[in-house]
Amino acid sequence: MVVPIAPFMAEEIWMHKGRPYSIHQQTWPQFDVALAADESITLVLQVNGKVRGRITMPVGLTEEQARGIALENEAVRRHLDGKVPRKVIYVPGKLVNVVA
Repeated sequence: MVVPIAPFMAEEIWMHKGRPYSIHQQTWPQFDVALAADESITLVLQVNGKVRGRITMPVGLTEEQARGIALENEAVRRHLDGKVPRKVIYVPGKLVNVVA
């Protein structure tokens, strides 16, 4: 990856590692989507637009699971003061906003 920026240094490192031929004759590395994919997300919990907590959850979280987790969270329940939420807004992978 350093070849376009520092070709001479890359060639020296390649040679000292005992690799065959020149680094400039090698193919470019292939991109693998599976290696770059996130395994977890940080879900921000809000009550009436104010951040009340953050939870790390797996990526495949459904909207129903996110709502359930948000409403069971101690900080969210404390700020609801026993009230029933009027609306729960879910932004996939980012945010749950509970409107009291």
